[in-house]
Amino acid sequence: RLRSDYLAIVTLGFGEIVRIAARNLQITGAASGISGIEQPWLFGWHIKTPVDFYYVFLGLTGIGILASTRLVNSRLGRAWLYVRHDEDAAEAMGIDRVRVKLAAYVIGAIYGAIGGAFFAVNLTAISPESFSFRQSTLFLMAVILGGMGKIPGVILGAFVVVLAPEILRDFGSFRYLIFAVGLLLIMLYRPSGIWPAGGKR
Repeated sequence: RLRSDYLAIVTLGFGEIVRIAARNLQITGAASGISGIEQPWLFGWHIKTPVDFYYVFLGLTGIGILASTRLVNSRLGRAWLYVRHDEDAAEAMGIDRVRVKLAAYVIGAIYGAIGGAFFAVNLTAISPESFSFRQSTLFLMAVILGGMGKIPGVILGAFVVVLAPEILRDFGSFRYLIFAVGLLLIMLYRPSGIWPAGGKR
């Protein structure tokens, strides 16, 4: 039932609760995690090399973009849009904002579960320490910088967050300072993101 920034903050906090709980449960391997995960077979194809996983992740990305595009243009997608812009007006129009938000969490969990499963089999091991608070903030940063409400914006934001520190690696310890200044400039001159929804800058 939370809104705006409070929803994002509580979501990040809930993610930390899940991570700490996983670190203390035997079913998740506690702090050491789960190791010895077998690499999968897909339609008779043994996925084991980095190139194999590259094509798998590329295919999953394409499927994810296609599914997201279909969702955006669906009745549920339009309900998400209305709730994002004005929850009170959406509720006055008959949209159950609690169910709509819950559906967004469920879809997000499905994406996260599929991505996490292939992430685990790629590394053949996984532990709660693989999902730090820093990773969660980077995901949130990619969405905000790219532009909330636009699929190309989120993809672009992910590229910026992942590739910019690597491109600036030659600057040594100053790369994080340059990266931070770049992020601040984007926030100042493109407050709605690099690729904002609705054409707003």
